Amino acid sequence: MDIILVPGFWLDASSWEAVTPALEAAGHRTHPLTLPGKESADADRAGISLQDHIDAVVAVLDAMPGKAVLVGHSGGGAIIHGVADARPDRVQRAIYVDSGPLGEGGVINDELPAEGDDVPLPPWESFDDADLVDLDDGLRQAFRARAVPEPRGVAYGRQHLQDERRYGVPVTVITCEFPSTMLREWIAAGNPFVAELARIRDVELVDLPTGHWPQFTKPDQLGRAILGAVDRTGTE
Repeated sequence: MDIILVPGFWLDASSWEAVTPALEAAGHRTHPLTLPGKESADADRAGISLQDHIDAVVAVLDAMPGKAVLVGHSGGGAIIHGVADARPDRVQRAIYVDSGPLGEGGVINDELPAEGDDVPLPPWESFDDADLVDLDDGLRQAFRARAVPEPRGVAYGRQHLQDERRYGVPVTVITCEFPSTMLREWIAAGNPFVAELARIRDVELVDLPTGHWPQFTKPDQLGRAILGAVDRTGTE
């Protein structure tokens, strides 16, 4: 199975490097992506939109012979949901890592401070304690050293969806900062935050207790969780 790995904010393809070995050892083909404007700290991010990132992933998917599994971490969840909307017949499963699908008209995070076309990684004090669980000083230093500003148009841009067949794409949500029981409670209560997820017909929830960056804090466990979801989906 081809597995496309979409990083979250401030990260590139290398952020998956501790996760992919388990997937490849199981015989899968991994495709960790570096999205437009995130090639380096000096890259030009002017005019890059959320749709541009979605289109970049669609182009990778279109180049493959069959279906693929999409994995999106954090803000990458909005991107893979846009891909599932654009190519619902090409996505075998969408796996959201401490993330979820972003509905029509939603934005990923337009409260992050921007500097021109860039949204730099904020100071750690800006994050909730739950985000930073298990992210020790060494991991924080390594993260900040590799961090690339996010394009402002991706963080602030609105999601646009058009094909309701996306609700038929099977979904796995790997919950890290909060337990899956809380997510179920939000769905049952009709919380707007999970309105798009609630409309998906086949959803499984997998608990992986840690902070917001399990690819750094618990990469082996994350690899196994992704592998389990892929194996339950079947292969082509």
